Amino acid sequence: MNKEATPHANNNDQVTGMLGWIERRGNQLPDPVFLFIWLILFLVIISVVANLAGLSAAHPTDIDPQTGSKRIIFATSLLSAENIARLWIEMPKTFTHFHPLGYVLVVMLGAGVAERSGLFATAMRAGVRDTPSALLTPLVVTIGMLGNLAADAAYVVLIPLAGILFHAAGRHPIAGIAAAFAGVSGGFSANLLPGQLDALLFGITEAAVETVFGDFSANIAGNWFFIAAMTVIFVPVIWFITDNMIEPRLGTYDPSQASNDATDDSDKPLSALERKGLVYAGWATLFVIALWIFFTLGPGTPLIDESAKAEAQMTPFYQSLVAAFFLLFLLAGWAYGKGAGSINDHRDLVGMMTGAMEDLAYYLVLAFAAAHFVAMFAWSGLGLILAVHGADFLAATSLPAWALLTAIILISSLLNLFVGSASAKWALIAPVMVPMLMLLGISPEMATAAYRVGDSATNIITPLMVYFPLILIFCQRWQSSFGIGSLTATMLPYSIGLMVAGLLMTIGWVVLDLPLGPGAGVFIDAPGGSLAPG
Repeated sequence: MNKEATPHANNNDQVTGMLGWIERRGNQLPDPVFLFIWLILFLVIISVVANLAGLSAAHPTDIDPQTGSKRIIFATSLLSAENIARLWIEMPKTFTHFHPLGYVLVVMLGAGVAERSGLFATAMRAGVRDTPSALLTPLVVTIGMLGNLAADAAYVVLIPLAGILFHAAGRHPIAGIAAAFAGVSGGFSANLLPGQLDALLFGITEAAVETVFGDFSANIAGNWFFIAAMTVIFVPVIWFITDNMIEPRLGTYDPSQASNDATDDSDKPLSALERKGLVYAGWATLFVIALWIFFTLGPGTPLIDESAKAEAQMTPFYQSLVAAFFLLFLLAGWAYGKGAGSINDHRDLVGMMTGAMEDLAYYLVLAFAAAHFVAMFAWSGLGLILAVHGADFLAATSLPAWALLTAIILISSLLNLFVGSASAKWALIAPVMVPMLMLLGISPEMATAAYRVGDSATNIITPLMVYFPLILIFCQRWQSSFGIGSLTATMLPYSIGLMVAGLLMTIGWVVLDLPLGPGAGVFIDAPGGSLAPG
């Protein structure tokens, strides 16, 4: 998955200054899996100290029936007999009940077929080929953002293809690579549809809420409107920076600087079979959409709970979207494969689904470590205690909601320079951040949206980003002297532009109190009474 692969090997090029310091310090960090193991050991020590110090907080929603007052929760040592037994006895349950695990596995079973059958790669090629030069930049950027549904395919197919297409149009090929990289990675969270990233992040958000407030069902479409607006806003930002800043700075392309493998056949016209496959995939997509409309509005309305309150009637529909995307990717990929000839029988289909699970091997190891960190954080009681005291502190500052969320965006963007994995960072900060903001009346969906803005903007300037060396190689095909410093300097204007645009969009969204997605708003009724300032 994007940003979930193992860290890359060091490149020989050296970067000085702040970026060089970031690269050196980041390379000294352990792999995210071992980062969570060290954090667990640190958490154990903190839990013992907090228990001995009698650290406590009043639970915002748990009322003692005898006294009528909020129940006091004390920090619990993770070395207590109860927690030691829980760790070893419940280890399988702790892992398998980690919410992101199920969401990601289900979605990737379908997405793996769509990727391996060639649907994603062909769809991206079809989207950007034969495009007028003046519209090449916005189309490449848009396809790049939509290509995040295709996981790694957007990096390995679209980005080098953009360089070839820009060169064919008489433009600087590295400008095409930069625009595509900004769209795919800088616009990592932007899309017109929820997808794998939504399943991953909202699974972690759900687990974070449950560590403090108990049962909570995440809505995978909870950021749908927000990420669609990000797409609409980010495309012109990247378009402007590419055509008015990056390409003029690169100057006229000199073919003599290219390496021998600068061009390939990735921009070849679509074959008749590929076009046939796309038509079949289109019909399969329409079938899944029609099927979900029937389940929602048809006899018995199985995806609408008519007995629930008005605001909760659509909950079954939202919860079904993970399965909907699984079926959409599976059937569209299968249909494409049958039309294009990349799938001959059901054994090919099963093989592609199996391959998708093999690609998730590293994520499974990461999820095992993250699941235990999140669970042990809940067992210690520190999540609730820190959330309550943190919410009290923030309420005392009287900062408006937009200012709090701005701080989250900046913190996320800073962490992203050192830890590339989107899930690792969110699993680290969500158990405190999400409940704390809930106590201030800010929804889990809004907290997740703010994190996504910060997590995207700095992807493209950190040498620790897992695909950074690959992008560098793509650039060096066209200009052999292009180094890490060159790539970072090229991408820095995009990072600044996306950060500013994302911050302004988030502030405007909060001030106007716009819906983030179906059934998801910026604000909620704070558990146990609002602490929100003002």
